[in-house]
Amino acid sequence: MTQSHRIFARTIGIDYSGAETAEASLKGLRVYETFGDSEACEVLPPPGPKKYWTRRGLAEWLQQELDGARPTIVGIDHAFSFPMRYFERHGLEPDWPTFLDDFCRHWPTDQPHTYVDFVRHGHVGNGGARTGERRWRRLTEEATGSAKSVFHFDVQGAVAKSTHAGIPWLKRIRAARPELHFWPFDGWTPAAGTSVIAETYPRLWSSAYPKDDRSPDQHDAYVIARWLQEADQRGEIINALTAPEPEPIAATGLVEGWILGASWPPQKTKSAPRKKRTASEGKTTEPGFINRNLQEVVTRTDLPGNDHNQVTYILRCQSCDHRYGANGSDIFQRRCPVCGAGRPGLPIS
Repeated sequence: MTQSHRIFARTIGIDYSGAETAEASLKGLRVYETFGDSEACEVLPPPGPKKYWTRRGLAEWLQQELDGARPTIVGIDHAFSFPMRYFERHGLEPDWPTFLDDFCRHWPTDQPHTYVDFVRHGHVGNGGARTGERRWRRLTEEATGSAKSVFHFDVQGAVAKSTHAGIPWLKRIRAARPELHFWPFDGWTPAAGTSVIAETYPRLWSSAYPKDDRSPDQHDAYVIARWLQEADQRGEIINALTAPEPEPIAATGLVEGWILGASWPPQKTKSAPRKKRTASEGKTTEPGFINRNLQEVVTRTDLPGNDHNQVTYILRCQSCDHRYGANGSDIFQRRCPVCGAGRPGLPIS
């Protein structure tokens, strides 16, 4: 495919690390980039006493590089936002800029000499006031079938620490370069010629590329840069940047964020164990349907909902038997108001 058909002149893949402090030289923080048809090559930090990238140094480099001279897409291997349940628990507006401001006040992991664990254990900031449950996953994590929760710390393959370390730097980059498109929060379709920063999950693509002599961290960064390049060459990047369907999934993705390349509904994987069915076949509004939070559709009513063109359905929690009303458009993600920290139900009488 010729250059004229492409959207981006350069791709950058970043395998992130939440280890140590923002000033620490981190072996696990790796960067690869491509230009046009060139092979993906590692980008080393500027000459100096640091052998590897620091989180602060990487953020400053991105601010300098993403100057609008050439449209670039950057894929970073950590989450950019949190599950909707986090917003509900802490009374936050479902708005990403608001989330960034609130998170950084409580988790100042970009400050000098600050480990993520310092905030976790109450020595710095106020992380205890902004926590979540390790079983909570964003819709996009469910879509991949294997991505871990942003609150699942201290396990192999965890993204929690890198997420909590990386989010404040997203805010800094956004403030320094407001013309950048942070996908999908600034919209599912970036404007032509715009540079984009997106969340990526290299496990989606890593098996397609030989590891050669790269370390696991190097390979993940390489895979991101290479896949972005090839998807752009093939004209498939447009599909990857397109909003998932149905519309309520896309609306949730604008708050929770979305992993580039993840599709909805969730893809079944051969390695995943078979789960006991908890939901009926068919539409989410059919009586008997049970959503992923064990909320069962009892019946449709003639009462108006509080969302556009919606009517109220009666749901029953299979855990505590509480019955309440909900918009038909909300059924797929509803949680019990009594035992599941869900929003208050709609009137049903």
